[in-house]
Amino acid sequence: MDYNTEVVIESSFGVNLPFNVFTPEIESNSESEFAINDTRKDLIEEIQLKELSLRITAPQEEDFSFLESVEIFITAEGLEEVLIASMTDVPQDIGDLLELDTSNADIQEYIKKDRFQLRLNTVTDEAIAVDHYIDVNAIFFVDAKILGI
Repeated sequence: MDYNTEVVIESSFGVNLPFNVFTPEIESNSESEFAINDTRKDLIEEIQLKELSLRITAPQEEDFSFLESVEIFITAEGLEEVLIASMTDVPQDIGDLLELDTSNADIQEYIKKDRFQLRLNTVTDEAIAVDHYIDVNAIFFVDAKILGI
């Protein structure tokens, strides 16, 4: 299952201070995704985040050198937030694409909800003068029993 959303890291003058950026709520559409793959929510055994990438879409000439670290948490109504991806010590020559390290957390309860949200906890190591628009792409692996088997 793939999910895409966008966040904005607003221009700032603070450095080495952690701040949070929230994605809009993401519609999981899990029931229809499961049905397409001949399964249901009650047959899901595990869901893990396999890949999470961040790509700067604007301004086009910018890169992630302004980041020192980033952590991504997932949250949903009635559930505690869980760390699902991170990168510490972001390289200065990283470019406009970050491929984060993912956790092994089983997050099926979050994806089974109608909506979930991601929170980016970031620390910058330089001030940014303009807003940065970032695409967030998450790929989840679903381990489920197939209907009729």
